[in-house]
Amino acid sequence: MTACSDTLELVRCTGITRTHGSGAAAVTAVREASCTLTAGMQVALTGPSGSGKSTLLHLLAGLDTPTSGTIAWPGLDGTPFGRPGVVGMVFQGPSLLPPLDVTENVCLPLLLAGVDENQASERAQAALRDVGLAELGSRLPEELSGGQAQRVAVARVLATRPRVILADEPTGQLDSAHAAEVTALLLQASSQLGAALVLATHDMAIASQLPVRWQMADGSMVTEEGKRC
Repeated sequence: MTACSDTLELVRCTGITRTHGSGAAAVTAVREASCTLTAGMQVALTGPSGSGKSTLLHLLAGLDTPTSGTIAWPGLDGTPFGRPGVVGMVFQGPSLLPPLDVTENVCLPLLLAGVDENQASERAQAALRDVGLAELGSRLPEELSGGQAQRVAVARVLATRPRVILADEPTGQLDSAHAAEVTALLLQASSQLGAALVLATHDMAIASQLPVRWQMADGSMVTEEGKRC
């Protein structure tokens, strides 16, 4: 499972395991998984609920630490944790902050990364135009449909121009039309930015649109298939 020699390795996992708890109550969410994520790679992460998909995404993002094994971010200059904008995440459920309007939600990670307020606003508005929501910048999250909220979440990723995009069941609560729309936007964002994309999904119609497949079962990565570069 090595990357192509001329492709930048962004994340490398070697035999990582994540166990929660100890003793008889211990639960192993990820078990000895090895994978390499390279620039521009587009991966469908599949498997049933409880197979470890979300935990693996959190480990890739540096939001969690493996119990054993090693994870490195050679193409990201170290762990992305505490460095807003290096990794962009899209979640299944609501992720927008209710008190902030749409533009402010998209601006927030840019401001946390130290981007000037005016520049952050310009980048947020450009990202909202890219996802077809420029006219909704002043709305609050409660005024959005589920599909619109997920498109705002994608805009938030676009605005930060990350090297890695991680999407955890981003279409799980959407109808088929909106699911197709959000998937297309994520693939477009990955291609435009040259960013790696890992999209966790139960939907094989969505998974089939990504050239690489990582399949998980009971915490283990059981297959790694597809064209890597």
